Amino acid sequence: MGLEQAEAALVGHYPRLVRIAYLVLPPGAARNQRLLTAHALVQRALPRGRAARGLPVAPEEAGLPAPRTEGDGATEPPGYAYVRLRVLRAALKAGRPRRRWGLPRLTDLPPLLPHVWGLRLHPRPGGADELALDQALSSVSAAARAAHVLRGLERLTDPEVRRLLESAGAEDAGAALAEADRMPAPGGSRDELLLESPEFDPCSLQARPTDLLRRRQHLRAAVAATVAVAVCGTLLGLPGEGWGPDGAAAPPYARNPASEKALDAAALTKAAPGAWRTADRTDFTAWPARGDRVGDRGLLRRALAVWARPGPEVRVSATPGTPSGPPPGPAQLLYAGEVDRAAVVLLYDGLRVVRYAEAGQGGGGGAVLDFARADGAASATAAALVVGRSEHNVRYLTAPWVSGARLRDLLRPRDDGRSLGRTGDGVTDAMPSPAAATTCRTWPALELRTPDAAGGGRVPHLLTDLGELAPARLTYGSPQRPARDVSGHAARAAWARTACHLPAVRATGVRAVNSWQFAEQRLPDGGGTAAWVCTRAETWRGSGSRVMAQFQPPARAVGVPSAVTAQAEDTPACGPHAPRVLSGVLWQSRKGTWYVLAAGSEQVASIAASGGVKGRARGNVLALTAKAGARSELDARLENGERLGALR
Repeated sequence: MGLEQAEAALVGHYPRLVRIAYLVLPPGAARNQRLLTAHALVQRALPRGRAARGLPVAPEEAGLPAPRTEGDGATEPPGYAYVRLRVLRAALKAGRPRRRWGLPRLTDLPPLLPHVWGLRLHPRPGGADELALDQALSSVSAAARAAHVLRGLERLTDPEVRRLLESAGAEDAGAALAEADRMPAPGGSRDELLLESPEFDPCSLQARPTDLLRRRQHLRAAVAATVAVAVCGTLLGLPGEGWGPDGAAAPPYARNPASEKALDAAALTKAAPGAWRTADRTDFTAWPARGDRVGDRGLLRRALAVWARPGPEVRVSATPGTPSGPPPGPAQLLYAGEVDRAAVVLLYDGLRVVRYAEAGQGGGGGAVLDFARADGAASATAAALVVGRSEHNVRYLTAPWVSGARLRDLLRPRDDGRSLGRTGDGVTDAMPSPAAATTCRTWPALELRTPDAAGGGRVPHLLTDLGELAPARLTYGSPQRPARDVSGHAARAAWARTACHLPAVRATGVRAVNSWQFAEQRLPDGGGTAAWVCTRAETWRGSGSRVMAQFQPPARAVGVPSAVTAQAEDTPACGPHAPRVLSGVLWQSRKGTWYVLAAGSEQVASIAASGGVKGRARGNVLALTAKAGARSELDARLENGERLGALR
């Protein structure tokens, strides 16, 4: 492991490292000094002098715990583990009590860099749970705070936390773990989410002025602030004659081989044109480089430079949970060409897909940089990427294994749609996008044909634009079986009544959305048969899933939206880990009678209602007479005797 790898890890994971330092530092200090100290500790985490030249190759040589293996089999990057250890060691050292007559430590003093003049900075305020967690952290030792943070934020096991604390110089790691166990948990099971809240994010700040009257009395301080502003403006100012070879990129933050290599267009990797036919997996790594400007070194250099150092004129967007730092190594080139009078470059680094677009000659008309998670993609989820977007339309770059494209309207399940043209490079014709729509009279979707696993028939994959770089895949069926594409009449009819609820998951990093009819119920008073549907949106990052239960009574017209009866976030319900659900609704029949209706998945043996309406029914459906506005609590028993509460 070299210094360049450690620096790349520091830059790529800078917000997370600063959050760890901020949480471990003594909470008693002023918040302004505490967050500046956290930034200073991370920025000083790289070794200097002989320590930098003697940086160990293996993590064990640095006293690190053994590399941790994630759930998907990937090993934690040693560069990040090394920098995290140094940050943790410095934060723990800052939390130790100072001797009575000892000299102040460096962390006890305001940091020289970074430094802020005339402003007092603090993270965004949180709610009562965040305040309670901050008070709980202040009541324990620095080592216990570190143990709690490593458990909740880094998802480390207790043995891994113990080894890391011992490597960081904690005096008694076992006692720290025990103290962390006794720490109050104001958020309960939500403590892990509270640690990721804006309250503890030292990179998302609010600014307030310092003492204005005192500043007016100190002319010399005002002169010094003016000089500092002038120096900063000189350093950060861009030349007025246009951009240099790096386009809209900011000035280089460091002169070292790692940052310079990020600008080397010749280092980009490219898959062979036919590599996907024999590849072990069909994902973005099998995409060849396409487009009429794959040989334009100037365009590729500008794209890489802006990715490494986006300047103030670049509009940057990233899906939730997607880091926007520079690539850890040479990226893979997917596309470089002209799309709708803009030069577009698509790159992939194994974790993220990045889209760079510039308008005008040499990017003089502005630049855009979009990030999206794309790790773990398969044939269906790696079938297309957004290559061009206008106010109402979108163009996709399709995978090399795609044999045909059609435009479908989800609200018209009986309509076969129309064929969608593609260029020789796989770029589709412009098609309407629902990403920014304010009404739901239509919901355009992209249907792509790809070979099946045996290489014989062609499987239709249905994708939709939710305002991100990677379209979301739509599927239908029970989560107990592998995801099935939306192809049959029942699947299309269910999605026709579900599509208008998709705006609830726009711009949330959604990878796939599955709808599942978990029950049917004959309605009282001859109301026909209603369907109960559960829709689950899963994200690329793994967390942040959203689930909604829907009640679909008979409708007079095709595509009438269903009624959402319950919603939940970060729940395993309706997914492969918990393929069960219970939901209910207050419904009025055509005769004017009100009923409490409820339904559960096939594992439900009985349903009970309490509160305003009481009753019980065997099986997985329930119907009880009620009054308008009645409220009731639902509870179910599964066939194995377990209890199941209503989705909420």
